[in-house]
Amino acid sequence: MKDFLKYTLATITGIILVTILFFILMIGSLSVMVASGSKPVSVNENSVLVLKAGMQIPDRGDQNPLSGLDPLSMTLSPATGLNDILKNIEKAASDPKIKGILIENGILVPGWGTTEEIRNALLKFRESGKFVIAWADYVMLQEGYYLSTAAEKIYINPGTMMDFKGLSGEVMFYKKALDNVGVDVQVIRHGRFKGAVEPFLLDDLSPENEEQIIDYVGSIWQHVVANISRARNIGENELNAMADNLVAYVAQGALDNGLVDGLLYRDQLEDTLKVLSGVESSRKLSLVSMSKYSRVPESVKKASGKGRIAVIFAEGNIVTGKGGSYNIGGNHYAEVIRKERLDSNVKAIVLRVNSPGGNAIASDVIWRELELAAAEKPLVISMGNYAASGGYFIAAPATRIYSNPTTITGSIGVFGLIPNASTLLNQKLGINTATVKTNANSDFPSVIRSLSSKEKEVMQMSIEHVYSDFVSKVASGRNMSPQAVDSIGEGRVYSGSRGLQIGLVDEIGGLTEAIKGAAELADLESYTVRELPVPVDPYTQLLSQLTGEIKMKILQKEFGTTARIIKELTEIQSLTGIQARLPYFIDIR
Repeated sequence: MKDFLKYTLATITGIILVTILFFILMIGSLSVMVASGSKPVSVNENSVLVLKAGMQIPDRGDQNPLSGLDPLSMTLSPATGLNDILKNIEKAASDPKIKGILIENGILVPGWGTTEEIRNALLKFRESGKFVIAWADYVMLQEGYYLSTAAEKIYINPGTMMDFKGLSGEVMFYKKALDNVGVDVQVIRHGRFKGAVEPFLLDDLSPENEEQIIDYVGSIWQHVVANISRARNIGENELNAMADNLVAYVAQGALDNGLVDGLLYRDQLEDTLKVLSGVESSRKLSLVSMSKYSRVPESVKKASGKGRIAVIFAEGNIVTGKGGSYNIGGNHYAEVIRKERLDSNVKAIVLRVNSPGGNAIASDVIWRELELAAAEKPLVISMGNYAASGGYFIAAPATRIYSNPTTITGSIGVFGLIPNASTLLNQKLGINTATVKTNANSDFPSVIRSLSSKEKEVMQMSIEHVYSDFVSKVASGRNMSPQAVDSIGEGRVYSGSRGLQIGLVDEIGGLTEAIKGAAELADLESYTVRELPVPVDPYTQLLSQLTGEIKMKILQKEFGTTARIIKELTEIQSLTGIQARLPYFIDIR
C-alpha cells in the first residue's frame, strides 16, 4: 500500500510539474511571438503582393500577432483587416520593390461593401503602371469575380467552376420548426417592411419584404454589371444573358465568352508573374502576404501634422453593456466616443459602421455621444457591408455620411420578440409552472404564457415610442421632415446607391474617402490617424480565444459552411428587448 501511495503521489507531482513547465514554455513562446509580431520587416526586389480575397475580411485588422491563433490546430493565420489592405495597396503603389499585385480568390467572400472598397483601391493602384493579376484555382464566386475585374488579366484553373448567375437573396424561416416544438413567438413591431420578424411569423416572404429585396438586390446587381461591363468591354445585356444561361459555369465557357483571359495551372501562373515582375525563370518568385507587408515601413513618408483624426471601428451587432471583440457594446463605445470628443487634439471623428443593428437602447446610448461629438467637431460616417436599422440610428447625427453603392442600409423600424413556450413546457415536456403574483402584471413579460391584450397594448406603445424617436432623430440629423423619413422608413431596406437618391447618404465612397472628407471638414492639410477602440492585450486575447471563440471554431470545423445556420439560431437567444435591426438572417449571393 505504501508503494502504491508513493507511486501515485509521484505521478500526480510529475503531472503538476509538467503542466507548470508547459505553461511557462507556452508563455515564453507567446512572448516571442508578440515581440516578433511588432518588428518591421523587409521584402525582396521584384516582389508580388498577394491579396487573398477568398476569405472573410474584418473592417479592422488586429495587430495582435495572436489574433489568428487557432487553438484547435495550434496554427497561426492572422486575418488582415480592410484598413490594412487599403493601406498596403496604397503603400505598394510607391514601393519600388513591389512590381504588382496577385488576387487569389477562394471559397469565402468578404461582403459586397468590402469587395467594392478593395476593388476601387486596386483600380487606383493600376494608375501607378504596375500590374494586377487575378486567379482562382477551385471556384470563382461572383464577389471574387467582381473584385477580379479590377485586374488587367483574369486567369482561372482549367477545372475551375465560375459562379456568374446574378444575385439572389435567401431568407430562412423558423415558424414550422418553432410550431413543432411548441414555441409561439409573439412579435410587436412598427413598419410594413420590418422583415427581421417574418421568419418567426410566416413560412414565406410577405409581398412587402419581397418588394424590398427585389429592389436592393436588383440595385446592387445593376451596379455590379455596369462596372463589369466597363472593365471587360462587354455589354450589360450580354452579361445578363451570360448569367441567365450559366455560360461561365465551366472554365472553357468563361474563356470563350470573354469573362476571363486564360486557363492556367499554378506553375503557369507563376511563370507569368515572373515575366511581369522581371524575375528570371530559374529563380524563385517572391510572393508577399498582406499580413507581412503590413509590417513593411513606407518607402515614402507622409507628412503628419498636429491634428488627429480618430477612426472608430464599430462592427457587429449592437448590444448592451461592454460587449466584446465581435460586437458593439453600447456603454463601451459611448465611452470611447466621449473620450475622443473631449480630446482637443482630435479634430474630427470617423465612425466606421458595419452593423445590421441590434438593441434599441444601446443604439440610443451610442447616438447620444455621437450627437454631442458632432456639435463640437466634424463627425463622418463610413458605411461597410451593413449600416442598417440600429446601424443607421447611430449614423444619424453625422456631419457627412459615406456609403458604398453595395452597402445595405436603411431599415428604419423597430420590433420586439417575446417567445411563448407554454406548449413546449406543458404538452411536449410535461412541465407545469405555478405563478404567484402581487399585481395583475407582475410576471410581465413571461415566456410561459401568451401576452394579455393590455400587455400587447403596452408593448405596442413602447415600440411606437421608439420608432417615433428613431424617425425624429433621423429627421433632425438629415434635415428632413419626420413625415419624409417615415415615408422611406417602416423598416424598408435600401442599397447604398438608393440611399444616396433618397437622402440617407451624402456621398458614395469607402473608408479612405471618409477619412479624406473628415480632414476636409476639419480643414486639415496634414494629420495623423488613430484607430479605435484600443485592442486588448495579447494574453487577454488568447483567453478569449480559448473560451468563447473556440466554440465557433469547433462548429466551423465540424459543420463547414452550414455552421452559419447554427450560429444564426443561437443568435435568436440574444434578441431581448426592443430591437432596431436589419432582416439579418439573409444571404445575398
